[in-house]
Amino acid sequence: MKLLVTGGAGFIGSAVVRQAVSRGQSVVNVDALTYAACLNNVESVVTSPLYAFEHANIQDRRALDLIFARHDPDVVMHLAAESHVDRSIDGPDAFIRTNILGTFNLLEAARAYWVRKGKPEHFRFHHISTDEVFGSLPSDPAAKFTEDTPYDPRSPYSASKASSDHLVRAWHETYGLPVLITNCSNNYGPYHFPEKLIPVVILKALAGEPLPVYGDGSNIRDWLYVEDHADALLTVVKNGTAGRSYNIGGDNERTNLELVKTLCAILDVKQPKASGSYADQITFVADRPGHDARYAIDASRIGSELGWTPSVTIEQGLERTVQWFLDNEAWWRPLQLREGTGMRLGRTG
Repeated sequence: MKLLVTGGAGFIGSAVVRQAVSRGQSVVNVDALTYAACLNNVESVVTSPLYAFEHANIQDRRALDLIFARHDPDVVMHLAAESHVDRSIDGPDAFIRTNILGTFNLLEAARAYWVRKGKPEHFRFHHISTDEVFGSLPSDPAAKFTEDTPYDPRSPYSASKASSDHLVRAWHETYGLPVLITNCSNNYGPYHFPEKLIPVVILKALAGEPLPVYGDGSNIRDWLYVEDHADALLTVVKNGTAGRSYNIGGDNERTNLELVKTLCAILDVKQPKASGSYADQITFVADRPGHDARYAIDASRIGSELGWTPSVTIEQGLERTVQWFLDNEAWWRPLQLREGTGMRLGRTG
C-alpha cells in the first residue's frame, strides 16, 4: 500500500511517515514547508527507498494532479493544515485558504485520480481532523465527544477544520469518494513545534522565563501521545470502513494548570534548578478569546470496531517528551527563531 501523506514534515504527519516507513509501507510526503514544518522530523527515513518527498502546496491543483499521476497512491492521508488557535485569531485568512480551500483542491485532485483509475474499491481519502470542531464540554466527567456530537466550533481554526470535515463528507455522499475522517484530542510528544503549550512550558522553564497559563488554568484537555495517534491513524486507514468517522483520544484529561505543574515536577527531577522549583515560574496571563472550557474524547468506536487503544499514559508520555527536548536542543533551538514562535499571540477580541 502506497500512502500519500500531506503535511508529512509537520508534527503529527512526520510521526505517521516514520511509523509507516518502519512498517514497510511506501510513503510520498507532500509538504509546502511553511513555518511549522521541519524536514529534520523525517530525517530517519529519508534514505529509505520507501520514502519520497514532494515540495508542494495543497492550494496548487496542478501540482497535486502531477503528484497523483507520478506516484499512483492507494491512500491519501490528509494532515496538512494550519493548526495553531492563537495564530488563527490574529490571522484567520491563512486558515481559510489552507484548511478549507486546500482541502477542496486535494479532494478534487483525489477524486479525478480515483475516477481515472476506475474507482478502485481499496482507495481511501483519510482526513485527519480535531476534537475542537465539537466546541466545548461541561465539567461533568460523563460528558464526552462522540462521533455523533453536533459541530459547534468556537475559533477560526476550529471553524476551518469543521468546514473541511463537511467538505470531505459531502464528497463521499455526492461523488461516492471513499473517505475516512478521524477527530483527535490534543497531541504531544517528540518533534512538537515549540509554539504549543507543552514545548513552550518546557523551553521557557529551561530558559528561566515565566510560564504562561491562560486564565486560571482550569481549562481541561484530553492528551494523546503523538506516536499513539500515528498508530491509530494507520489502523484506521487499513481497517476503517469507508464513510465512517472515528474519534481518537488518549483518555488523559488534565487541567492546563495540572499539566504545567506536572511538567515542572519532571524537570525538577531531570534538570534541577540551583534553588526552588520550576513551578515558581508559573504566571497567570489574560485568557484567550473564546477559550473552550473542556475537551474529552469518547474513543469507544475505534476500540470496539478496530481494536485500537492508547498505549501511553500522560505520566509516561510527558516524561518521554521532556527527556526528548532535553536531548534535542539542536532540533528546537533553530525553530525558536521562526516568526512568532513562543510569543503570546491571539489576544484580540
